[in-house]
This record gives sequence, structure tokens and C-alpha cells, in this order.
Amino acid sequence: MPYTVGAADLLRFAASATQAHGVPPADARLLADTLVTAELWGHPSHGMLRLPWYLDRLASGATAPVAAPETVSDNGAVLVVDGRDGLGQVLTERAVTLGVERARRHGISAVAVRNSGHFGTAAYFTRKAAGQGCVALLATNASAAMAPWGGREKRVGTNPWSIAAPGGRYGTVVMDIANTAVARGKIHHARERGEPIPVGWAADADGVPTTDPRRAIEGLILPMAGHKGYAISFMFDVLAGVLTGSAFGSAVVGPYRPTGRSGVGHLLICVDIAAMADPAEFAARMEALIEEAKSTPTAPGTAEVFVPGEPEIRTAERLRTEGITLADETWASLERIAHATAVPLPVPVPVSRPEELPA
Repeated sequence: MPYTVGAADLLRFAASATQAHGVPPADARLLADTLVTAELWGHPSHGMLRLPWYLDRLASGATAPVAAPETVSDNGAVLVVDGRDGLGQVLTERAVTLGVERARRHGISAVAVRNSGHFGTAAYFTRKAAGQGCVALLATNASAAMAPWGGREKRVGTNPWSIAAPGGRYGTVVMDIANTAVARGKIHHARERGEPIPVGWAADADGVPTTDPRRAIEGLILPMAGHKGYAISFMFDVLAGVLTGSAFGSAVVGPYRPTGRSGVGHLLICVDIAAMADPAEFAARMEALIEEAKSTPTAPGTAEVFVPGEPEIRTAERLRTEGITLADETWASLERIAHATAVPLPVPVPVSRPEELPA
């Protein structure tokens, strides 16, 4: 049966287990927070099911537990950093710090990170830059998951990207998407739950459409919007892989493989709003844009129009109270981690069943 646990307890467990693998406390907590935040946002595909992947790579030495990035070049507004196989979350957090600081100094900045690893959800980091007065774009590449349009072998990653901007009194607006019909983690999550995947998500190793997540993992994830998704993903590999001097195409190693240098690359671009517009005026214009979208008459069956990033915040508010429900296989992986590290498991919280609710 699925287990429901509190967010704070889950964060404690993930951070302690990561620290047990030699990661400094602050970095371990950052990694844990990215996973728990993804769960709170309603994206378990980027949540706790990935913890054993990260820990296995730390245990094998594929990922360095203590990040020691090296500046390759520094041209003021443009920096290139070699992550030297550190945790992707830690390197990207540092890229945000550098990117915001340089954007404030120069108006715009670009921070390229090479030889990094998977960093979780891109929105976690672009939200931080937006919270400091920037419009931010973060691109990354990933291990091969889709075939080039018209092909039948994996050569191109999902290559996710995110854009975030301050939205005035509405908080932050943010998009975070992979260029495939679905993020690969959602297929792994369906496999853990023993559920089929929708038609149109993936094909098997022979290129035949499938609803079996196991065959999909062995096969191909389909691009979003046909050839357009392939083209966007290809060009983001130009930005995140080729331009940064990192691995690209089929040379990138995914987080679910316990060995092998990852070679993931990231490119973060930050624009300081104050360098381009009065921040108060920008906020007012953003509020007007948001209000125009949200005031749109709804289609049948739709209760409310959301702007990008709003559903995740609503979900997080609810799950902080209700708790986070983990799939059986995810819980089993946490049990194995607890046994290996001697870190106590999160304590399941009581969940009211329909028959227990008052009449």
C-alpha cells in the first residue's frame, strides 16, 4: 500500500541519507529539498524515486560528493564553469548566485556549466533567480531518450528548460518543460505504480507505440508536437551541451545509471529587470498580463484558468497539510536506503479513509 509522510520528515530523511554518502550538510539538504519540493508540486517523477539514483552514483564515485567547480573563463557577464562531476543541484545553485550577481552588475548574464549532473526540476532554480528580480532562462541537456525526427534510435535527450519571471502580487510565473511528450521520470513513476502510460507518450525499441512503461523505458520517448519538439530539443543541446563544452547527444549519461561520467551541461541566462525597466512598472504590467489570462471565460468542464506555475503552488499548499504519498516501490527503495545508512525512515502519517469521515 502507498505510504503518506510529512514533507519535513521526508526532507530530514533524504538529507541525512545523502550526507551519509559524504555530501556536506548544506549540499545534502539542497538535494533533498529539490526532491521534496518536486513532490509538493505534484511532480513525483522528479521526487523521491530519484534519491536512490543519486545515491548510487555517489557510492560508485560517478558523482563527486564534495563539489569543487572550477572557473574556466570569466568575461564579466559571461562565465564558464567546470562542475568536475559535482551534484547538479549544487552546481546549479551556485550558477544562480553567480548569474544574479553578474546580471545586477552588467544587466544580463550567462553562466555555462559543463561536466555537471542532473539537477532535478529546472523551475526550482529559475524561481530563485526570479525572486531576486531577474527574468531567468535555464536550459540543460539529458541522456538520449528520443530519436531524431524520422529515426528509430535514441540520439537526442529530453533537454528540459525553464523560464521564470516575477509576477507582482501574483508571485512568480514559471514554465518548466521537457521537449518530449512527457518527462522521462513520469514513465519511471508509472512503472513504479504498475500503471500503463497514455497513448502518444512513447514507443518500444522497435519504434512501435506502447502503453507499457517498461517497454517505453527500453524504447523511445516521443517528442512533443512532432518534429517541433525534436527541433527544440536539438537546439537546446546546442546551448546546454555544445556551447558549454560539455557532453551532448548520446554521450550524456543519465542519473538512473549508477556509473559513468554524466557530462550534463547547463546554460543559465539572467536579465536584471531593473536594467531594462522600472521594476514597479514591470510588476504592474505582469499583473495586467496575468489578470487578462485568468479572466478568460472558461471552457466547459474547466473551473479556473491558471497561469504557468500556479497549479504547483496550489498543490504544495495542500500537500504540506495532507502529506506526500509515495508509491510502494519508492517506499521500498527508501527502506533499502535506511537499512544501508542507518537513517530512520520517515514516519507515515495517519490518512483519513472515506469510511472514517464523519457523516
